[in-house]
Amino acid sequence: MAERRLFGTERAKGRTAYKLFASSMLVGICLVLFYRATNVPGRGEQGRWAWMGMLAAELWFTFYWIITQSVRWNPIYRHTFKERLSQIDDAELPGMDIFVCTADPVAEPPALVISTLLSVMAYDYPPEKLSVYLSDDAGSELTFYALWEATQFARHWLPFCRRHKVEPRSPAAYFSSRSHPCDTCNDTERSYMKKLYKEMESRIDAVVMLGKVHEDLRARKGFSEWKSGMTSRNHQPIVQILIDSSDKSSVDDDGTALPTLVYMAREKRPQHHHNFKAGAMNALIRVSSVISNSPVILNVDCDMYSNYAESIRDALCFFLDEEKGHDIGFVQFPQNFENITKNDLYANAFKVINAVELAGLDSWGGPLYIGTGCFHRREVLCGRKYSKDYKEDWKRETRRKKEDTAFILEDRAKSLASCTYEHNTSWGKEMGLQYGCSVEDVITGLAIHCRGWRSVYFNPPRKGFLGVAPSTLAETLVQHKRWSEGNLQIILSKYCPFLQGHGKLKLGLQMGYCIYGLWAPNSIPTLYYVTIPSLSLLKGISLFPKASSPWIIPFAYVAIAKNAYGLVESLACGDTLIGWWNIQRLWLLKRTTSYLYGTVDAILKVMGFSKVAFAITGKVADADASKRYEQEIMEFGSSSSSPMFVVIATTALLNLLCLVVGLQRLVADWDFGGLDKFLIQILLCGVVVALNLPIYEALFLRKDKGRMAPAVAYISLGFTAVAYLLPIV
Repeated sequence: MAERRLFGTERAKGRTAYKLFASSMLVGICLVLFYRATNVPGRGEQGRWAWMGMLAAELWFTFYWIITQSVRWNPIYRHTFKERLSQIDDAELPGMDIFVCTADPVAEPPALVISTLLSVMAYDYPPEKLSVYLSDDAGSELTFYALWEATQFARHWLPFCRRHKVEPRSPAAYFSSRSHPCDTCNDTERSYMKKLYKEMESRIDAVVMLGKVHEDLRARKGFSEWKSGMTSRNHQPIVQILIDSSDKSSVDDDGTALPTLVYMAREKRPQHHHNFKAGAMNALIRVSSVISNSPVILNVDCDMYSNYAESIRDALCFFLDEEKGHDIGFVQFPQNFENITKNDLYANAFKVINAVELAGLDSWGGPLYIGTGCFHRREVLCGRKYSKDYKEDWKRETRRKKEDTAFILEDRAKSLASCTYEHNTSWGKEMGLQYGCSVEDVITGLAIHCRGWRSVYFNPPRKGFLGVAPSTLAETLVQHKRWSEGNLQIILSKYCPFLQGHGKLKLGLQMGYCIYGLWAPNSIPTLYYVTIPSLSLLKGISLFPKASSPWIIPFAYVAIAKNAYGLVESLACGDTLIGWWNIQRLWLLKRTTSYLYGTVDAILKVMGFSKVAFAITGKVADADASKRYEQEIMEFGSSSSSPMFVVIATTALLNLLCLVVGLQRLVADWDFGGLDKFLIQILLCGVVVALNLPIYEALFLRKDKGRMAPAVAYISLGFTAVAYLLPIV
């Protein structure tokens, strides 16, 4: 191995200025809390308990703000030296197993899945060292058929990518792009390859529409596994090696070996819990151990295609660095999406998280494992604790005998994918991905960190992976409900970073984990802050200092400085001004719905009243809904009866009512003293109303299918009327 450094690290600039700013914020926050604590209305005065609630909410916001400082204190950024890695002979490079997981051929269309598979098969890496595994948790013959089609197309696609240095190497993404500035392909060859791809895609879509494969395919290898009576929840283990790189006949059009390609559908039986994606990943770890057993594992979601053919080499620069790579357990790439609108309508781009927060976590020992775009040491996933004496065997591979044919390996692997294999074992506990949590990735990464390994965050100039973000509000809220619920489950369990990580993790990393673990509890103080001050305005109760009082200065400074810094940070990370405003809107909507429901469900699960569930985010949308998304019109139609929409609409209507009535009283009475008394509450209520403008439009003005259902408007008006009548104590 080359002894020179394979990666470098740079610290973020301007940290001294930021620390001064954060210190001034802390002073302002302390003054706000001092005012709040020393001006509590007396016993019997109206608004005493509302004031106490405001103090409790502000104490929570202070605590959470302090937690968030951990990732902004000293972010670091990594860069790699791939040219130095090229000095290592290909024969010396480690094998790479790539896991792709899918679970529903309707929510995750087979054509989308195989485009992702083809992109990772086409990495710029010795193909005989690549093994690609697809876990199909639906056990669908439609997905298997799509994979079979992909094996034929790969013989043309992979040499095409190599010859012309194609980027990206997902055929769906490549052919949907109008410009190809990086490759050397002429129009004739590109058109021919596009024709082959479209023909394959059409055949796959036709079979999916039909709902079954043609009978003439039954005689081909693998299809006989699907028998009548099989369902996605009740079937035997299926392992099929579609391409075996050790087979000399498994070559592409240029005569180059093809990567190994394996299909796996682990056994499902109604009486056995299957542990969702974590169970699928653990089955893949075991199945791959008898086929390829590569020391490095990459896992990607089925919609998260490889956007850069050099990503494997980037990741290896960290693992193979002889000076600082020995304790790196995993390398995490950011989660980026290709279908984000210009102004990030649903705040799914996560640009600040990707550019600032994950880099900040890296300075404390590494980012979270976020479930996709992550390179792992196999031994680390299998539960190994870090030891200074441990030396990785990068040349390790499965001990495959010459007589071990693909059929023998398949039979051997099937027993490892049975639903009873894990009984009375450490799988899901000390080995593999951990069970019992809907964010199996985060809790697994935390366990890895607690075993002494660190992780590395790498955000290359060219995005390593691109996926599909939710394109409706309902999908976004459901996804965040699952994330916030799962992260709070960790906080409420024995795996809490402050408990499990005590003495094992740096305090900054413990705090960093809690940023996401405490997403859900933010819902309660936020909901309080956007309802009680507004209702108090309606009732004529002041909850803030007068505009003429010097105590307004710390309130104004904290509010303006925090939002001004957030705006600058967001713009610096690539968001637009309108995009930042959309992020504030979704911040409000998620905190008052997704995180609220996530809090309730997490508590119920901890108390044993509910079981862990896993909701798959849909990757396809209605044509009209897609058009509205592209036009950046918020979508409420697909799940317009959702209880979350009732909460959103009620909060919006309540603030509108309070603002209108409050201003009407001031204007009617020419009460400028009232303006002095209620200025902050009027501004706060006005901001909430401004953020909710698309909600009012969806409730009363829009006529398209994406509007809110009339039932939501009626129910929300009812709740608003009830809130109007409630006394403020």
